[in-house]
Amino acid sequence: MDIELLYFADCPNWHLAHDRLREALTAAGHLDPEIGLRAVETDEEAQALRFPGSPTIRVNGQDPFPSAAPTYGLTCRVYATPDGLAGAPTVDQLVRALVGEGQEPSRNF
Repeated sequence: MDIELLYFADCPNWHLAHDRLREALTAAGHLDPEIGLRAVETDEEAQALRFPGSPTIRVNGQDPFPSAAPTYGLTCRVYATPDGLAGAPTVDQLVRALVGEGQEPSRNF
């Protein structure tokens, strides 16, 4: 399984997403999870990578939380969670994404 976390440094939520993703990978049975970190530093790079905001998680090249209306750029991304909008998916949502269950869309602000 190829896991990548795309982020830009000015958005603090990527640290939380990274921690939750590690926890979710362990919970899903991946004992030594490897997460590729990819900094997105320019708007041009964001457009080329189709980067909907930080943090963005890709599993085997796919975003398990696709945006309802994707726009690309250096912005913080929010996710629909059971407790409302948040800067990162919950561990539970990530576990479901890793085992292939459907997710709710995220939004960009």
